[in-house]
Amino acid sequence: MGAYFNLGACVLSAQRDRRCVIAGKKVGVYRRYLEPVPVDLSGQLLAKSDWPKKRSFCWVARWICGEGKRHSRSFRTKGQAQLFAAQKQIHIQDALAAGLTEISLRDFHTEHRALTDGNVAARTLSLHLATLKLLAGLLGWERSMHTVGVRDIERFRASRLQTGLAAATANKDITVLKRLFNLAILRGYMPKATNPCVGLPKLRVGSVRKEIIRPEVFAGIYSAGPDAFWRAFLVTLYTSGIRLREATNLTWCDLDFLTCRLHISRKKSAGLVQAWTPKDHEMRLIPLPGQTVDLLTAWQSVAPEGCPYVFMEQARWDYYHRQVEKGRWRDGQDLVNNLLRRFKTICRTAGSGEYTLHDMRRSCITNWAGQLPIHVVQQLAGHSDIRTTQKYYLLVQPQDLQKARAIQASLLGPIPAADITHPIVTYSRRKRRFPKSA
Repeated sequence: MGAYFNLGACVLSAQRDRRCVIAGKKVGVYRRYLEPVPVDLSGQLLAKSDWPKKRSFCWVARWICGEGKRHSRSFRTKGQAQLFAAQKQIHIQDALAAGLTEISLRDFHTEHRALTDGNVAARTLSLHLATLKLLAGLLGWERSMHTVGVRDIERFRASRLQTGLAAATANKDITVLKRLFNLAILRGYMPKATNPCVGLPKLRVGSVRKEIIRPEVFAGIYSAGPDAFWRAFLVTLYTSGIRLREATNLTWCDLDFLTCRLHISRKKSAGLVQAWTPKDHEMRLIPLPGQTVDLLTAWQSVAPEGCPYVFMEQARWDYYHRQVEKGRWRDGQDLVNNLLRRFKTICRTAGSGEYTLHDMRRSCITNWAGQLPIHVVQQLAGHSDIRTTQKYYLLVQPQDLQKARAIQASLLGPIPAADITHPIVTYSRRKRRFPKSA
C-alpha cells in the first residue's frame, strides 16, 4: 500500500516534474495550447515562459498502452488531469503486476471491431459493439477492462431497467457482456476466472403463452395474400419451417423442383449473390409438399428476370442490382425489407390476430413434432441442441390435452356419484348461543 500512497502523493503534489513512471509505463500531465504562439509589439514570438499567460490551453493526460499506442485525454483543470493520471497509473501498475496488458474500454471496442469483423455475423458484431458502448457510456470509455467488477455490471443492468427495458432484454445484455469479457480473458487483458458476469443471476422472466398458427387460421392468412410472391412466400415458411434470413437468402439453385426439396447451405460471394452463413453453420435438406412446389413454380414464371434470389420482388431487385453494380451494397444489409410489417398487414386483413413471421416457423416445427421423432425434427429445424427444440418449439396441442384427459379418466374408472345430502358431506352442528349480559 506504501507504493500506492507515494504514487498518489507524487501525482497530486508534484508541480515541476508532473510525470509518474512505474515499471517503464508513465502517465504524464501536460498543457495543450489551443492558439498559435503570440507575438509582442515588435513582431517577435513571445518567450515560452509567457505562453501560459497569453495563450489559451487545456490540460492533457497522456500515456502509452501495452501495444505501444499513444493515448490522451483532455481536461479543463490541472487537478482533474492529475487525478485521472493517478487512477490510470494505478490501473497500469495492477495490470503489469498481474502479467496483463492494460486496455481501456475504448481500445477494446476498437480492437474487437477489427478482430471480429468477418468472423461472426454482421448483426452479432453490431450487437457486441452496441452493448459495449452502453457499458462504456456508464463507466467511462477510459475505464480499464480488468477493473470492471460485479457491482459495475449490476449497476449497468439497473440503469438499463430504469429506461423501461424488458427483463429478457436486460438478460440478453448480460449474456453479450459475458462473452466479451471471456474474449478479454483469452486476449490477456484480464486474469482467468475474473469475468464479472459469471455467477450473476439472471432476472426471472415469466413465460408467455404463444399460440401457433393452426391450418384453418393459416388458410385465412393465405387467402389474404395479395399476389403470387406472398402466396409462395407464406406457404414456403409454413411448410418448411425455415428462418426469415434463410428465406431471404434462398436462391433458385437451392430449390430442386424434381425431388421437391429445399437446400439450406452456406453461400460464397459471387456476382449478385452475397456471402451468407446459416445460423447453425451446417447444410440441411428439407422436403417440400407438392402444393408448395406448385406455388414456387408459379412465382418463378413472373419473378424478376436475372434475379438469383427466390423471394425478391421487382422493385427491390432493381434497387439491389443498382447498388451492387455501383459497389454501394453494404455487408450484412437486409436483402428484402419490410416483410414483417407487410405480413402483419395481411394478418389484419384476414382477421386472424397478431402473428409474426417466426410464428410460421414455430407452427411448422410443432406440426412436425406431432408425427416425427424428436431427433428428426431437430435436424429439419436446424437446431444444434435438441433442448432448443424441446423448450421453444414443442407446444402442447388441444388433441394432446384430450389424450391426457382420456388417459386419466380410464385410469380412474367409474366412481359412484355421492349423495349431496350425505351426512359426511353435509355435516353441520347446532350453533352455540350464549346469553347476553344485562
